[in-house]
Amino acid sequence: MAVDAVIFDWGGTLTAWHDIDFHAESLALAQAVLTTPDTSDDHHAFATRLHEAGSVIWGRSRDHQQSATIADLFTAAGLEHDADLLDAYYAFWEAHTLTDPEVRPLWEWLRGEGIKVGVLSNTIWPREWHRGFFARDGVLDLVDGDVYTSEVPWTKPSPHAFQAAMDAVGATDPARCVYVGDRLFDDVWGAQNAGLRAIHIPHSAIPADQVGHTEGEPDAVAHRLADLPELLAPWR
Repeated sequence: MAVDAVIFDWGGTLTAWHDIDFHAESLALAQAVLTTPDTSDDHHAFATRLHEAGSVIWGRSRDHQQSATIADLFTAAGLEHDADLLDAYYAFWEAHTLTDPEVRPLWEWLRGEGIKVGVLSNTIWPREWHRGFFARDGVLDLVDGDVYTSEVPWTKPSPHAFQAAMDAVGATDPARCVYVGDRLFDDVWGAQNAGLRAIHIPHSAIPADQVGHTEGEPDAVAHRLADLPELLAPWR
């Protein structure tokens, strides 16, 4: 059976996995909190509330496949924010967003073989941030369709999220689609449960509180993105 589309996770798959200082992340996020003369300006206290809210938001994703946005994170923390003050948060993450150098040659090969290239990422960030990273790194022109869960109701491993990604690339048969990701729950089990084949990128250290109820057994394992053409060959 042919392969019509290969759809990729983003963080830890198209980018290298990085361990994150979540307190520093929350402090950067806290710079966007709106304060008034009647409230304190304690960014460490704001950061603690935002970190706790992050656990709530990602717990909903893990357990109920419920999506969220940055605005939802502030709401969960009971804080108001100004989206124009997110520069510190964006700057904190930017160093962790670099596209793997093997992405462009792989995507060029896929497109040359008539295989659509898709992206499906669990994220609270807006679409324009992700597409901006791809544009910065010179690969946006090779994306046939991309879905970021901040703009749909579901997160992986919901079958609805995978269906949205298939719709984005114009694929209709999940059995003719392959998903590539670094998580055995969200990406491998989720893709297989939706009818896709799944290739695991096994280099990420998934935080314990983000591990789901089931770990899938991948159809193949890629130790680098350049392995994909060989792994796809038996399915074509």
